[in-house]
Amino acid sequence: MRFIYQFPPRAVKHYERWTAGHELAEVAVAAEEAGFDMVSMTDHPFPEQRWLDNGGHHSLDPFVALSFMAQATSRLRLLTALLVAGYRNPYLAAKSIASLDLLSGGRLVVGMGAGYLKPEFAVLGADFAERGPRFDEALSAMKAAWTGEPVEHDSPSFPAHGHIQLPRPAQRPHPPIWIGGNSRAARRRVAESADGWMPFQQGPEMASITGTPALDSVDVLAGHIAEIRKARVEAGRTADIDVCWAPSVHAGEDQLHALAESVPGYEAAGITFILIESQARGFGACLTELELLRDYLPHPAPR
Repeated sequence: MRFIYQFPPRAVKHYERWTAGHELAEVAVAAEEAGFDMVSMTDHPFPEQRWLDNGGHHSLDPFVALSFMAQATSRLRLLTALLVAGYRNPYLAAKSIASLDLLSGGRLVVGMGAGYLKPEFAVLGADFAERGPRFDEALSAMKAAWTGEPVEHDSPSFPAHGHIQLPRPAQRPHPPIWIGGNSRAARRRVAESADGWMPFQQGPEMASITGTPALDSVDVLAGHIAEIRKARVEAGRTADIDVCWAPSVHAGEDQLHALAESVPGYEAAGITFILIESQARGFGACLTELELLRDYLPHPAPR
């Protein structure tokens, strides 16, 4: 089992009160020293106030923030969790992804999702109604761009003929792509064209907000993982998938003990990564939290 530290999304609105931007890099160093395998950053360029008032959050730009974290660390991998595919032209997204992967020495994992915030789509000029088909088109378009060869890509939304994008990403043919979401379409994308799955733990109430199926049982999750694996084999894709699960856990001793005890069951279900979302609101709180997490991770890094 490997672990991902989600930069505290609810700390972003307080970030101007942190003393200096370099502290973002220090958080990444502390996460690396604590034994985390990845650090992740969310993606909300321009959220609506009503969503923020009902539990939503801001985000630093994931490419800018993760580049700071990459520069300060040596082995920590970088995860976009989740990059909303419909918010960007896929060729611009492909350029950012390739650049960050190359400059970080091949440490990027691209977590992407279809998105669910209709007002944010609208203000960014993105097509909410067509976000599913455009997501599929975007995945194909980005993969074509990452070849470094002249692209001949017939697509209703993103046609390209004779265009070339360099540099290529460090990882070949491209960084791992993880698809987020609980829907049947998300699972199909994992089976057909991705390398990992990031389902969301959510009950019926949250599912009604996101518009995606509820998923709060590891047994149900295990069944979905088995179905995805079967579909991949039927599609001729032999490589296994990574599965990232984010249980509702905070950096408290009781919850971390329970998490450690749950790891064997998670592994049996097919989960390969556990994402722990930070609850900190400032720099000092991040470091205190990471110190505690270092002590309770099943395989902490040596001091």
